[in-house]
Amino acid sequence: MLTVRRAGERGHTALAWLDSYHTFSFGEYRDPRYSGFRSLRVLNDDRIAPAGGFGAHGHRDMDILSYVLSGALTHRDSTGERHVLGPNEVQLMTAGSGVIHSEFNASERDEVHFLQIWIEPAVADLPPAYDQVTCAPSEKRGALRLIAGPNGAAGALTLHQDARIYASVLDGAEGVNYDLQAGRGVWLHCATGQLSINGLSLAAGDAVAVTDESLLIKGEGRGESEFLLFDLA
Repeated sequence: MLTVRRAGERGHTALAWLDSYHTFSFGEYRDPRYSGFRSLRVLNDDRIAPAGGFGAHGHRDMDILSYVLSGALTHRDSTGERHVLGPNEVQLMTAGSGVIHSEFNASERDEVHFLQIWIEPAVADLPPAYDQVTCAPSEKRGALRLIAGPNGAAGALTLHQDARIYASVLDGAEGVNYDLQAGRGVWLHCATGQLSINGLSLAAGDAVAVTDESLLIKGEGRGESEFLLFDLA
């Protein structure tokens, strides 16, 4: 079964420095129909203006990922980590027993566009930690590249949950298949471009929840389309 979540139906926060769309309930946006999907709790599509950002604030008991689509993002946290991420890079912060962090646009000229993702861990009060991984564009091109999962696979971030996140980039001539195991669910988010999922068209910002069927994912249009696929228990 496919259930579509269109981009225009999402929550929206518009500030002088931030343009953010919320797939699930977040901040002042509340929709009981969309409080998360399995262990996926937050999927925000964020654009931060030059030199803008989220000041220091706290989290706990959440695996928080940032996936940069364009621009550069500066991360700082209370464990002493400081990093600047660009496209094809993804970071994972294990908030665990508690961490303070900030996220700022690293540029004073260009916008940064990234996806903010929260996965609820299966274990509470973990030690706070940070990790990041770089994905060569060739690894995502016409393929599903595992960027995070529960088993510490080589080149992937380690989630504290039975969840796997894949990234892919397709052009209009490319497609990938995904076989969904019984009892699991997929959330697929079209980040840029256009896709078709079992014949259903998605545009940038659209998403689809999938249960009880395998997927044929194809690029549509003339440009490239980038998406994330979440396989969740």
